[in-house]
Amino acid sequence: MEVSLGVTSIGVDGEQVDAVFATAKPEITLYKGTRFITSEQHYMKRQVVSVLEHVDSRRTSLGPLVTARVLVQGKVLLSGAATTGALREQIQMLDSMGCSLSIVDGALSRLSLASPTVTEAMILATGAAVSANVKQLVSKTKFLHNLILLEEVDNDLREKLNIIPSGLWAVDNDGEPHDLGIASVFLIDRAEKDILRFGKTLFASGAVSDRLLRILASKEKGITLIARDFTKLFITPEAYVEFTRRDGRLMVLQRSKLIAVTLNPTSPQGFLLDSKSTCEALSDALQTPVYDVKKIEGL
Repeated sequence: MEVSLGVTSIGVDGEQVDAVFATAKPEITLYKGTRFITSEQHYMKRQVVSVLEHVDSRRTSLGPLVTARVLVQGKVLLSGAATTGALREQIQMLDSMGCSLSIVDGALSRLSLASPTVTEAMILATGAAVSANVKQLVSKTKFLHNLILLEEVDNDLREKLNIIPSGLWAVDNDGEPHDLGIASVFLIDRAEKDILRFGKTLFASGAVSDRLLRILASKEKGITLIARDFTKLFITPEAYVEFTRRDGRLMVLQRSKLIAVTLNPTSPQGFLLDSKSTCEALSDALQTPVYDVKKIEGL
């Protein structure tokens, strides 16, 4: 089956040298028929024969975003949208141009763009950049993996909570939401009334922090906290364990579809992990296959 591919990035990818660590990075080669979205400045530096198909009216710090189609394979620099709204529009545009698969290169510092409201599925990339210690790498990756796969609420409750724009809300035993009058979870300690007066289920429309988990853990056992998706969870394993030890439960409105886990055994500082044993350790911990893409036959 032939796949018509579109690619972009939420950061900058394809440069020869990493801007932060000044270490070598793999360049990006695109092949005939592939569509790509990048900034005007980076498009001017392309080493590929392509035809320009669209110029976005909105500007970025690197100029407007442009969409082009490769005529003769070559290397490109990718730098795309930085907001969820713009990225959604770009994916929709690639789809309208006939792309059956759009790939977005993500970034750990901007997890919101990995939300299931933006992309249909995700690949979790981990490696020596996370930790050069295999035990720590496995632990950190497993924690994030578990957050990605948190249990979803049922469809009826999702529809009711999805339209709530902000704040901390309660959900009663009949599945009805109630506004607690707390505009942000960071203002929870200023609540004048008992936030559990409607029951032990709460919905945080925005970010969920360690502080919120610890406040809830200190109030009562058995609290269920619902977040929009895993990208809203800015929590540490320590706070999560403290919350769950009090029989707390985290859920999401929508779970991301995780289709693969990959390993880069080389750190930005040049430290190299043993690929085979590290993939095996991660696979055992996650109970899912883990791939070093450079070791896959044919790549």
